[in-house]
Amino acid sequence: MLIALIVIVVLIVAAVAFGVIGFNKLKKADIGAQEALGGIDVQLTRRADLIPNLVNTVKGYAAHEKGVFEAVTEARSRVAAAAQGDAVPEKAAADAQLNKALVDVMAVAEAYPDLKANQGFLDLQGRLAETENQISFARQFYNDAVTTLNTLVQTIPWMFFAAFAKVSTREFYKAPEGQQTPPTVSF
Repeated sequence: MLIALIVIVVLIVAAVAFGVIGFNKLKKADIGAQEALGGIDVQLTRRADLIPNLVNTVKGYAAHEKGVFEAVTEARSRVAAAAQGDAVPEKAAADAQLNKALVDVMAVAEAYPDLKANQGFLDLQGRLAETENQISFARQFYNDAVTTLNTLVQTIPWMFFAAFAKVSTREFYKAPEGQQTPPTVSF
């Protein structure tokens, strides 16, 4: 009788320990994915903050390109709004709109050889290129975190704890249609 009681207690303790481990594993993966999504927001915001300086530099040379500058302002606003939410497709669409506006600014700059030689413009362009690399890394980091989370949520035994932990699969960060390859701008 004592042995049976000990076996039952050990099994109950093991089941509770396994439940705690499963819960914590899922929550850690979910928090990691949320943190990675925040990393994308940080880099998109950083890029959006660099763009006004770039636009102001280009404006000095091409003041008549008002439509291009208005498109940049609108795209920056959309990125800022998307950064406040958790909707991955909305973030990707805002990012794509800002990319297009940035390409348009660079196209305007292409028409001004003096601007392309301006040290301030070149510095901003270098910082923007560095930020683009960090955005790419942040997207990949997020997608890796989502892969880990989604794998846990959809595989045995962790899937049994997903509802209890209030954790579900997340969407991958995908480029909007037509934006799968980065735009090319040459100077």
